[in-house]
Amino acid sequence: MQWLGYAVDYGIIGLLGVMSFFSVAFFVERYLFFKRLDMARYGNDRRSLEIDITKRMSVIATIGSNAPYVGLLGTVLGIMLTFSTIGSQGYVDATGVMFGLALALKATAIGLVVAIPSIVFHNYLVRKVKVALLRWDALYTGEYVKKDGDGVPKPVKSARL
Repeated sequence: MQWLGYAVDYGIIGLLGVMSFFSVAFFVERYLFFKRLDMARYGNDRRSLEIDITKRMSVIATIGSNAPYVGLLGTVLGIMLTFSTIGSQGYVDATGVMFGLALALKATAIGLVVAIPSIVFHNYLVRKVKVALLRWDALYTGEYVKKDGDGVPKPVKSARL
């Protein structure tokens, strides 16, 4: 069952490291994209704008929502390793139990460390997308947009009776 310890240490935690890398890399790429976004390039084509500004955001959301489960898988494997060690030794060694539980909890903690920033990144980018689309609407549909991105429709002249 020693392979299970390696699976948690290198497999699960390595996978969480890769997920974290991609989350940060895609966030930085999207952030830089928004910094240099030129709405005039899209003209009246709102769909192309929306496709371009939402690229890779689903990957960030997927990482944020699945990282805790990957960490939980590491926790389950670590606890299985602990019980296997207890069963094979025939007696309960507090040091061995604590070591196995620490390994299990390490996977959970790393899963949360990956998930929380990913969700923050995703929420930040969702706000940027909404603001960009509102600004496009303001440019091409005549809607007035405040500086903070909230849309306010143009006042409609009422008919005189």
